[in-house]
Amino acid sequence: MMHAEQWKKSKMKRYRSRRVRRRNITSVLLPRDLIIKVLLRLPVKSLVRFKSVCKSWFALISDPHFAISHFELAAACMERLLLFGPTVLEVLSIDFNAPLHDDSASVTLNLNFLPPGSYGDLILGSCRGFVLLQGGQSLCLWNPSTGIHKQVCDSPIASSAMDVMFCTFLYGFGYDSSTDDYLVVHASYDVNLDPETRVEFFSVRANAWKEIEGIHLSYMNCGDDVRTGSLLNGAIHWLAYRYDVSMNVIVAFDLTERSFSDILLPEGFDCQFDFCHLTVLEGFLCVHLTGCDECPPEIWVMKEYKIQSSWSKKSVDVAFDKIPIEWFSLICSTKSGDIVGTDGSHELVKCNSEGELLEHRSYFEGRGGSQMIVYSESLLSLPYDGDQAEDD
Repeated sequence: MMHAEQWKKSKMKRYRSRRVRRRNITSVLLPRDLIIKVLLRLPVKSLVRFKSVCKSWFALISDPHFAISHFELAAACMERLLLFGPTVLEVLSIDFNAPLHDDSASVTLNLNFLPPGSYGDLILGSCRGFVLLQGGQSLCLWNPSTGIHKQVCDSPIASSAMDVMFCTFLYGFGYDSSTDDYLVVHASYDVNLDPETRVEFFSVRANAWKEIEGIHLSYMNCGDDVRTGSLLNGAIHWLAYRYDVSMNVIVAFDLTERSFSDILLPEGFDCQFDFCHLTVLEGFLCVHLTGCDECPPEIWVMKEYKIQSSWSKKSVDVAFDKIPIEWFSLICSTKSGDIVGTDGSHELVKCNSEGELLEHRSYFEGRGGSQMIVYSESLLSLPYDGDQAEDD
């Protein structure tokens, strides 16, 4: 019996000795600079897993400077689609560059950190790997890649003005590089008086709301839904109606200057708010009309920022007779130039630039609408204030 125990201890000692030697050999053969270069080129999913390799890798991958370098190097290569099902419990992260029927390209995510309540317009924006969500009456910032999330405190400005009926019509979320701060922008107007607009923003770094005083906006949202902003060139953009001149425009909010400006839509563009959408496509502002069997999707791309004459039109003749949908609304494009769209529920359709059907897939059973947004995978965290948490 004693001999067996001694043999077991000797075997364990040799095993530990080999592990130490391997670790030492790795340290000698792989300098830190080389390890960093290799890790910077790996996807976020792998890096999250590799945190458990050893203490030094955990410290390196958790370093905010490493996260920034990784994001700047690979952000354009790591875009995915968040697809929320008919119930808020159903959330998928989909690699839309992969075949839609590749089950390994989609991952089920967890939203159990949201407070209980009813959910309408759940998705309000996306920036640098974070998604702005509205759960019940609360706002929350969430990094789907790492699970980091932070609840946004209620606005004291809105709370102190409960006697005035303000209606939210614009939401936005973006990043101010000059202050290394994330901002949640909120615009509302008084429905009881001549349109009186109030604009405020939440600073993640300051963990506080601030009203932008002295601003009078002549914008209203003609649709029933809250308009979610599209982020480009350090500004958030929305489709809105200027009631003082009776015209539809794109309104831009500069995140550094904290100022608004107008961008003109294409000449002759029929912007029907219920069917018109604003997005960023391949790094350009894009407005598009939902298409149907009798009217193909209409897509306009602004090739030069804020230059009205640079709008370029393209019509995509989607083969509606070959897919089980009645409507087609653009979501994004793949690295190869294919177009990904939806029918407004949970059906995704992928076509080439001429509208030829490549594939389609329904991700959830039953009827009911879905919400979706494109986001970038990232290891980034929010400016620290002590209120961030990670998924269990």
